[in-house]
Amino acid sequence: MVELLPSILSADFAHLADAIAAAERGGATAIHVDVMDGHFVPNITVGPPVVKSLRKATKLPLDCHLMIENPNDFIAEFADAGADWVSVHYEACPHLHRTLQLILNHSMKPGVVVNPGTRVDLILEILPMVHHVLVMSVNPGFGGQEFIPFSLDKIRHLAAMRRDLGLQFKIEVDGGVAHDTVAAIVQAGAELLVAGNAVFGAGQPERDARALLAAARQAEILQSASNPADGKSKIH
Repeated sequence: MVELLPSILSADFAHLADAIAAAERGGATAIHVDVMDGHFVPNITVGPPVVKSLRKATKLPLDCHLMIENPNDFIAEFADAGADWVSVHYEACPHLHRTLQLILNHSMKPGVVVNPGTRVDLILEILPMVHHVLVMSVNPGFGGQEFIPFSLDKIRHLAAMRRDLGLQFKIEVDGGVAHDTVAAIVQAGAELLVAGNAVFGAGQPERDARALLAAARQAEILQSASNPADGKSKIH
């Protein structure tokens, strides 16, 4: 089943706990935390101390997306802070298998992220290790960007790889997920939808999370009706 993961990057940090609670009432099932270091991407956001505070504010899984150089140096800190899922960029990890194993060793669910210019074929060998693959549908660094259309082809290709390999990893999409793109994203094969501005931008996260999730699930119903053999399981 398709799931909504609101990104706190677009939330009001002065009222972050309230914003997360409202998004949860709107149907969110995990919280996406964008971690940026100003080196791997041209922005600086949050780190383990904020994750530790979030852990006190919600029981939902915390999905920490590390857009940082040298992620191995920080995985233990994110584990101690209460992260549940940690994803790292293919482009930032010269020893990707080692990094994913380190995440597993700290009892977190590992994910791998690919930038818009990176082919999903390059992560073929590590797919059996991961809980999710995050397809960046914008260039990482800032919220509110427009969805890159060729991302749909990457999602379809990744879904076909998963099917052909008999694997169960989830396909996550981050960037430009909104009312005018969500149906195509879901129908391409994504289950985990990261949305920041579409949930928090208007200051009504409960209402907007519910509306976006309803649109996504309607697209999922239509997709299942047209291809009943392509079932999707709920994340856990």
